[in-house]
Amino acid sequence: MKIAVSVHGRFHGFDLARELNARDALAGLMTTYPNFMVRKHVGMVKTLATAPTLELQRRICQRLGDICGDIDGQISAAFGAFAARNLPDCNLLVGWSSATLEAICPAHDIGARVVIERGSSHILHQTSILSKLHAKNNRSFKGTSARTIERELAEYDKADLIAVPSSYAAKTFAAHGIPSKKIFVNPYGVDLKKFTPSSVPKFVGPYANILFVGQVGLRKGIPELLSAFSGLKANANLTLVGPLERGLPEPIQRDVKVMGPIPMPALPNYYREADIFCLPSWEEGFPLVLLQAMACGLPVVATEETGAGDIITSGVDGELVPAGDVLALREALDRLVSNPELAATMGAAARERVSNGFDWKSYGGRALDAYKKLISGSM
Repeated sequence: MKIAVSVHGRFHGFDLARELNARDALAGLMTTYPNFMVRKHVGMVKTLATAPTLELQRRICQRLGDICGDIDGQISAAFGAFAARNLPDCNLLVGWSSATLEAICPAHDIGARVVIERGSSHILHQTSILSKLHAKNNRSFKGTSARTIERELAEYDKADLIAVPSSYAAKTFAAHGIPSKKIFVNPYGVDLKKFTPSSVPKFVGPYANILFVGQVGLRKGIPELLSAFSGLKANANLTLVGPLERGLPEPIQRDVKVMGPIPMPALPNYYREADIFCLPSWEEGFPLVLLQAMACGLPVVATEETGAGDIITSGVDGELVPAGDVLALREALDRLVSNPELAATMGAAARERVSNGFDWKSYGGRALDAYKKLISGSM
């Protein structure tokens, strides 16, 4: 097989490329990351095309904010054209949503099939959820640009297969008329050697340590988490790790620590120092932080809308609650905070669960099997 991967940034695209490369199935990689980052995370690649100036432009405009306008749409279109110009000889192209449109027809012209990777729910579902969420919190919603939505819808239509990371994400595509045969569910993986349980006992001291990792903002359910935390019966600390959403005031609340973004190498230690992990998002695809926390032996309290139902069995290795249900979130956290033995049992079960089929090698194997079926026409 000759598979080309096109990813504007990194996402889990480098993990996929690495696994395909290890199986001698990677024909080429197109990315906005520089060569040295590819060598570090993927290894030596037969054909490599990089556009680091686009990545630099994106990062600068992220800091500048709205002054840059629809920079994401501009960069996506520019990278799509870059991928089309640098498409290697292949029989399958895997490209990330919103940044692959220009390369689809050239791929089809050489007889290659096209898989679109979408890491979240359907773009229209996501936009609807976020619009309602911002209105609920009396905040203006810039939203996904019409250009990006138009691009994604065109990609969904032209692609031969759409890969999503969870059953929840797949349901949102089905709800918008995408045939089930065109949707491939492949949960992400985690580095089980990097993310490991702590050798130090949990629940040491009078306070339990609850950890959140991700953007500190509305989509991730931070207002609901803070509300639930403030009403806990048992003693606990809450640590928020990740960047603060633009325009959102920094949470100031007793026993809440806001760490901001941290270097990736430091992240495993934050999991190991925690007792419980919580992710109360309103909408996700299948967050890597869920797998990372479980790999570190933490019981997870998460909303069903994160796709966590594909890996968490409520009451066994974590707790699932509906998005926005503050009472259910508070009760789930209270159950674990007040019962260290239950939390420890769930944490051990979480590590066991994620160790069976949720590593990157398994992810790559499932992807390759699906690609083979797509090329042969048996999917």
